[in-house]
Amino acid sequence: MAPVGVAILGSGIFAREGTSPVKPLVKAIYSRSEKSAAGLASAAESTLKLSAKPDIYHDGDSSANLDVLLARSDIAAVIVVLPITTQPGIILKALAAGKHVLSEKPVGKDVATGLELIKEYEEKYQPKGLIWRVAENLETETGYQAAAKAIRDGKIGKVVFYNARVVNYINRDSKWYNTPWRTVPDYQGGFLLDGGVHTLAALRVLLPSPIKTVSGVASLTKEFLTPQDTINAVVKSADGSHGLIELTWGAPTPSRSERAFNGITITGTNGWLSVNQVKVVDGARPVGGLRTTIQIAKRDKDGNDIGETEEIIDKTTDGVPNEIRFFVDAIGGSDNGLGTPRGALRDVAFIQAALNSNGSPIDLENLLGL
Repeated sequence: MAPVGVAILGSGIFAREGTSPVKPLVKAIYSRSEKSAAGLASAAESTLKLSAKPDIYHDGDSSANLDVLLARSDIAAVIVVLPITTQPGIILKALAAGKHVLSEKPVGKDVATGLELIKEYEEKYQPKGLIWRVAENLETETGYQAAAKAIRDGKIGKVVFYNARVVNYINRDSKWYNTPWRTVPDYQGGFLLDGGVHTLAALRVLLPSPIKTVSGVASLTKEFLTPQDTINAVVKSADGSHGLIELTWGAPTPSRSERAFNGITITGTNGWLSVNQVKVVDGARPVGGLRTTIQIAKRDKDGNDIGETEEIIDKTTDGVPNEIRFFVDAIGGSDNGLGTPRGALRDVAFIQAALNSNGSPIDLENLLGL
C-alpha cells in the first residue's frame, strides 16, 4: 500500500510527543496560531531528519487556513488532536472534505454529543467508504490484547469478578494540567473523562462481557481539578460478573499514587490475572511495558487444590504506533475492528453514568439508547 498523505490538526502535547510513528507521512500541520503550527513542523523536521518541513496552516492567514488544507488532494487523512469540545466540528468538517479521520479520545464530551456525531458519520460518510477511528491507545496495546486472549482461551476459567485502580497525582506544574482547555474544562468530569476513558477501554478489551450497570460516587479532592477528580464505582457486566473501579487524579502526594498498586485484576473460577505497567528490559535498555501475570489453580483428579502455576507475559508499550498503523490499514481495506467510535462511546457512557449516579444504579444500555 502506498503511503497515505496525512495532516495533523492540533499542536498540543500529544501532537508533539505521541504521533512520531506517523510523522514520516505528514505533509501538513494545522493549528490556530502560526507559532504553534511552526513549532510542531520544526520538531518533526528535526526529529525525523525530513528533507522538507511539513507545510504550515493556521487561522491567521485565509490563504493557508484549515479549509485550504482540507482541499488538498494529496492529503487523504487527518489526525485530530484538539480540545475535547472543539473536535466534533472539525471531525465533521474533515469528513465532509472527503478525508479519513483519526481523532483523539474521547469520542465526545458526553453521550449525546457522541451519538449525534456517530449517527451523522454512519449515515453520510461511512457509506462513502470514509474511515473514522478514535485514538484510544490502550485498546490497541499488545499487552492488553495478550491478556484478553488468555481470558478467551479459558486460562482463568469463567470471569467472576474484577477490579481496576488508577490513582494519579497531579499538581499545578504538571504538563498535563498546564494547557488552557484543561485548566478551565468545559466538559464533564475534567481529567476523569479525558484520562478515565483509557481504563474503560482497557476493560472493554479484557472483559468477555460488557459493563452494563454502574453505581458510582464522584467527588472533588483538589479544587484546581474541577469539576470532579475522583470516582469510585461498583459495576456489573451483562454476564453477571461484577467489579470495583477506582479512578482519581486527586492523590494528595506522589507516594499515594506510587504505592497504589495501579492496574487491572480479573478473577475467574480457575485463577486470576493482573495487568500492570512496568519497565521491561529490551536488551540493555529498560522501556515502558505491560506485564500480565497469570495465576492458574492446579487441582487433582478429585478437584482438590494442590497449588498454582504462574505465567508472565511482558509486552513493550506500543498502543500509539498501533492505533495509527491500524487506522492506515483500515483505509487500505484491512480493518481489525479496533478503535471504532461506538466502542469509544461506551467508555464515555461509563464516566457519565458514574458522575451522575450518586450511588443509584444506571443502565449503560439505556444511556446509549440500545
